[in-house]
Amino acid sequence: MFSSATLLFVAVLLFLLLFRNNRGKKFPPGPQAVPVFGNLLQLNLENPLADLERFAKRYGNVYSLFFGARPMVVVNGLQALKEAFVNKAADFSGRPQDLMVNHAVQIKAPGVILADYNPAWREQRRFGLMTLRNFGLGKHTMEQRIMGEMLHIAKVLEESVGKTMNPGQLFHNAASNVICQVLFANRFDYDDEFMKFSVGLFQETSKIINGRWSMIYDSLPMVRNLPLPFQRAFKLFGASHERRLQMLAENKKTRVPGKPRHFIDCYLDELDTREDKSSFSEDQLCAFILDLHFAGTDTTANTLLTAFLYLMNFPQIQERCQQEIDKVLVGKDETTFEDRHQMPYVQAVLHEIQRVANTVPLAVFHSTTKDTELLGYSIPKGTIVIPNLSSVLVEEGQWKFPHEFNPENFLNDQGEFVKPEAFMPFSTGPRVCLGEALARMELFIFVVSLLRKFKFIWPEDAGKPDFTPLFGSTQMPKPYPMKVQVRATDVTD
Repeated sequence: MFSSATLLFVAVLLFLLLFRNNRGKKFPPGPQAVPVFGNLLQLNLENPLADLERFAKRYGNVYSLFFGARPMVVVNGLQALKEAFVNKAADFSGRPQDLMVNHAVQIKAPGVILADYNPAWREQRRFGLMTLRNFGLGKHTMEQRIMGEMLHIAKVLEESVGKTMNPGQLFHNAASNVICQVLFANRFDYDDEFMKFSVGLFQETSKIINGRWSMIYDSLPMVRNLPLPFQRAFKLFGASHERRLQMLAENKKTRVPGKPRHFIDCYLDELDTREDKSSFSEDQLCAFILDLHFAGTDTTANTLLTAFLYLMNFPQIQERCQQEIDKVLVGKDETTFEDRHQMPYVQAVLHEIQRVANTVPLAVFHSTTKDTELLGYSIPKGTIVIPNLSSVLVEEGQWKFPHEFNPENFLNDQGEFVKPEAFMPFSTGPRVCLGEALARMELFIFVVSLLRKFKFIWPEDAGKPDFTPLFGSTQMPKPYPMKVQVRATDVTD
């Protein structure tokens, strides 16, 4: 008669023997996975980027990991990223549809960011790009919106002169208001309840949907109904969806067809002209609004936070930027996006800030749309593919100073601004960030305008700065203090 302990041992042994990590002969190599957990226990779930770099050094720029029983391919380095997402874009531009982020965000429609690679996605993205352009993206109208919001930032900073402040909420509010003017033709006071809810939603869920709890959710389906922290994301996105439905209903009351005031009206006008089988719907509109609002707030705000963290702690770089800004803007009331062409050093600094900020280190996960190959490896249809943008932003051989903050990474020997091919903080290929142009304009106008008016100082009692970001779907600097002084320079002379 076998004891219960013996039977348990045999059962476990059989499970281990039967477990396969499903790596075929031509599937990318990777660390040995264990039953149930896959490679989850080999990753620092707080921030896996160092582990991903370690695996790349051992297995090469294309390797595989298992989240539970699910295989994923991690793509690292410029050559591999270009091959997959540019040269073979049609094969690698799908989106997985059964991760935690899908279940939390895609309440009734896929939106655009998480939508799979198909004609409906192309139709929605094309409409989004066209509408953003029509509402002034890259034109004087958008510059004026950004400058108008800059005045509100400046007011808050002026009230903080002589005090120590935390700028985190300020930049999130400002970035949110810029995209809100496109979406709703409205800006919100920084203490408005909708503003507080939206910014809070973005900040909190960005840590969940690409952090430890999402990895656990995606790896271990048996825990999905347990009262674990990822349930918080479901609750928040559900509440957000209800708010978007309310805003849509309110906007429809005052809408005049054919006379659009904002993105919502444009979408409804388009919906009126579409047949029933079109990908356009009010549910899809609500999802699209979330995509644009989230992406247009979090990445820009976190890049701005990174900018001032570094500018305070590299005062010589801040001062050199101010000298160039003063020279170019002499006699002008305000900057324009076109001024960037006369500010090579400021351009270099802003791009270097984006490089070290590494705001979206793993982009948004892709999936293969068919059986395909990458650098000699066979990758089946439906395999999740992780673009490790972090790897290319610090890749040896692509940068003069890959592991330090140095604007020389974007300057040639003549002091002219140059943008290396490895600069891809907005991803690359067909899935490149929809709001890249807006983000670039905001970053330039906000930083230049604020550096023209203020000097930013690291408080003497703040201790040594910590440049290590908080990992999430978008990375952000750890909260930090800031002091500001109004510059004595009369910039209108």
